[in-house]
Amino acid sequence: MIVTLDTARLRTIEQVESFLQGTVEAGFSPPPESERYGWIGRTLNQFAYQGSDRRQRGLLRRFIERVTGYSRAQVARLIAQHRECHRLKDQRGAPAVPFAKRYGAAALSCLIEIDRAHDTLSGPATKKLAERAVSVHGQTEFAALAGISVSHLYNLRKSADYVKTRVQFTATTAPRTPVAIGVRKRPDPQGRAGFLRIDSVHQGDHEGMKGIYYINAVDCVTQIQVVVAVAGISESFLMKLLAIRLSWQTTPAKSLVMLPALLSLLDYLPFTVLGFHSDNGSEYLNGRVAKLLQKLLIEQTKSRARHSNDNALVESK
Repeated sequence: MIVTLDTARLRTIEQVESFLQGTVEAGFSPPPESERYGWIGRTLNQFAYQGSDRRQRGLLRRFIERVTGYSRAQVARLIAQHRECHRLKDQRGAPAVPFAKRYGAAALSCLIEIDRAHDTLSGPATKKLAERAVSVHGQTEFAALAGISVSHLYNLRKSADYVKTRVQFTATTAPRTPVAIGVRKRPDPQGRAGFLRIDSVHQGDHEGMKGIYYINAVDCVTQIQVVVAVAGISESFLMKLLAIRLSWQTTPAKSLVMLPALLSLLDYLPFTVLGFHSDNGSEYLNGRVAKLLQKLLIEQTKSRARHSNDNALVESK
């Protein structure tokens, strides 16, 4: 059981000693933090700690430790402070004379000026600009910024004053015209094959030449993966891919001779497609794709907002 003590009735050293002997097994809550220093000062004055003998001082120290919950070393420091100043004061907090800032408001304003003029370059490039401003152009106000380390320069860019002045945050807004194509949900194949997750990635440009796009389709259950390369990611290229794959079982083979490589890749899907899940890209969410999927009775789903795992299977491939 936890009790709150009233020590005002303890007026003699004998009563303090009896209290210490009787509270070995008892539990109680110490006084509030804001009242402990005042209580310690009143107790030391009440029992005349400075004029007491060694035994009485030991009892008073144990009494203060037991009531306040402070450690022996902390009580010794408080008693020493009371002996020197005749009062107790919480010395925690900021120092009276803090360290001077080497990179204060002047250095921060110079950094903001450089970043505005050069559209926030990297740390080494920004430092080099400050050095050139001092050595070449004689602008001494950039001297502090010229001697800064690159890591601390990034710390200044994270400071509250820099963010308030330089950085602007724009909240994400919903599209004005919501796309009604597809259902926002995670595919639920329930152990059946034929639920595809599809995504596309650009290979990248090289020496001014436009790179190709890879269309990656993965089955949720069997993990069968098909990768097709196309020259573009527009609706026309995607429609060719979907029309060939989704109608290959009913279309004569002689009409598919024009794309033998694509057909050889798509032959790795020996099942009927039941689901088609993609992200919110316009190459998949358009009227032509939706009309084709509806004609073939294929459910079209798309990733939900703030659910990055909806299409993580194909994105990890």
